[in-house]
Amino acid sequence: MTLSERPALSPTLTAAEFRRWYWLKEELVGFARAQGLPASGSKELLGDRVAAFLAGEPLPEAPARATRQNQVRRLVPPLTIHTVIPAGHPCSQVLREFFVNALGPGFRFDAPMREFFAANDGTATMGAALDHWHATRGEAPRPIGQQFELNRFSREWHAANPSGTREQMRAAWQVHRSLPVDQRG
Repeated sequence: MTLSERPALSPTLTAAEFRRWYWLKEELVGFARAQGLPASGSKELLGDRVAAFLAGEPLPEAPARATRQNQVRRLVPPLTIHTVIPAGHPCSQVLREFFVNALGPGFRFDAPMREFFAANDGTATMGAALDHWHATRGEAPRPIGQQFELNRFSREWHAANPSGTREQMRAAWQVHRSLPVDQRG
């Protein structure tokens, strides 16, 4: 194996070498299960868990499960601007349909909208959500979280290659993710 050839994910890998490479969540889940480790949680948590296992360190604690979300009254159509959004209501397909109908097919649950729903105390209406969407459209793009590596790469690639196609970006991503972290440009 050379310094730029990705090693197999195995119990003999060092935590430092593991962290040098990009791993799919499916690979992390499979490895965790094979080693008898908890395989649930985000990709970031799984990566931390695998790295701790490989380093012989205690596994990180998983965040407490949010049972409240399972108890939230879910909205059902038809929704109007007067519909009150229950506290803890997730960004769902029902909400997406309302927003696409009101704002057009370009609507996405971006960070400001996800934060609006996360902060809702059960008194906000769909009209307030629309107002929030309009109020946050002029904001500069926010940093993309560490766990969304493809999204960050895509944003940066398209900024550097404005006339590039999605297929070109995906090909560049395949090359990028095949390199160890310390050799990426």
